[in-house]
Amino acid sequence: MTPPILDTLRVWWDRRQAGELAIDTGGAMHFAYSAEWLADDSAPPLSQALPKRGEAFDDHVCKAVFGGLLPEESQRTAIARALGVSPDNPFRLLQALGGDVAGALSFLPAGEEPLQDDTVGDPEPLDEGELAALIERLPATPMLAGEGGARLSLAGAQSKLPVVLTANGRIAVPRPGEPSTHLIKPEPERFAGLAANEAFCLALASAVGLDTARAEWREVDGRPLLLVERYDRVLVRGRTQRLHQEDFAQALAVPSNRKYAAEGGPTFLGSFALLRSAATRPAREVLKLADAAIFNLIVGNADAHAKNYSLLRLQTAEVVLAPLYDLVATHMWKELSPRLAMRFGRAATIEELGKESLERFGEDAGLPAPFVKRRLFQIAEALNKEIAKGVIVRGLDDQNATAPVAEAIAMRAALAEQQLS
Repeated sequence: MTPPILDTLRVWWDRRQAGELAIDTGGAMHFAYSAEWLADDSAPPLSQALPKRGEAFDDHVCKAVFGGLLPEESQRTAIARALGVSPDNPFRLLQALGGDVAGALSFLPAGEEPLQDDTVGDPEPLDEGELAALIERLPATPMLAGEGGARLSLAGAQSKLPVVLTANGRIAVPRPGEPSTHLIKPEPERFAGLAANEAFCLALASAVGLDTARAEWREVDGRPLLLVERYDRVLVRGRTQRLHQEDFAQALAVPSNRKYAAEGGPTFLGSFALLRSAATRPAREVLKLADAAIFNLIVGNADAHAKNYSLLRLQTAEVVLAPLYDLVATHMWKELSPRLAMRFGRAATIEELGKESLERFGEDAGLPAPFVKRRLFQIAEALNKEIAKGVIVRGLDDQNATAPVAEAIAMRAALAEQQLS
């Protein structure tokens, strides 16, 4: 027998209610679609893991899908401390932070609705001093938890904050119920050069033809940060509209604390199978994911786990592989593990790359090994060509700051080719 319901949140898809998330007196979550959402054939499921049905979904899938929208690790611990709740209580965290999350969803109490069209103009922009002070507060109060207002959340262990970029290019905190348009990622003191590294990797991936999130390097009061444009937001007749996305861990009903393949999380085999079942044009999206895997292998992005790949539902209702994000040459920091979050075939590092790994990756992807090898050589050569030309990072005055990572990636590209020659 299910314990009595203790509290509920209404789950909105942009500006339309899709269902209700509840927590019972035993601490378990339940989700049920609204009758109106179920009756509308054009209304999609909120997740691959939440097919439309009349019965409610249980705590396990709710934690994977909805809990997967929340910050992780030390970020979640700090938020819980600021809010005075348990870090293991995703319902209460969503209650406090779920006003603007990744994708089209928002979680609001009864009687509250997303920001309506009659709100005009931009929110009040922050001057440099205010923005610097906000960034200074983030380690103690990630997502500005407990400060009221917009209620913001993004998954991941790195410090970041959803913001609005105003018409004149200034940064503002979203108003309650307002969709954010960008996110800022302050550079952690522990990893000097991370902002330039990530901006360079995103620019390099774009230069060789991969679909990526758009980002630029900025500096606030002498502190670097990355300003990233949200690909799950579009401007429609002057209004920012949410597009729905979910990362691969959510889609496969895997909780965030098991996002790494070594912990039983998704592998490329499961990821390619997911794309084939979910994408509108699977063949095209499978090739895009294969290119992404090759790129991450070559540049040394060992932290490309299941939450760094997502499905995106476009305005046309087409489901595609989302633009790539969180592209970082993590091998530049010796204290970080060089082992890939998802093995490339049998290879956990680029030094282990060989014929068997190519064949295994091809089997996982459903692609011929000779095609994978040819594509790897093409991407490696394209990377070297773009690096030689000079990859321009938006907003970075001293482009020489990216020279060490550029040189390291060029060496890895040569090594990849050598391993397969």
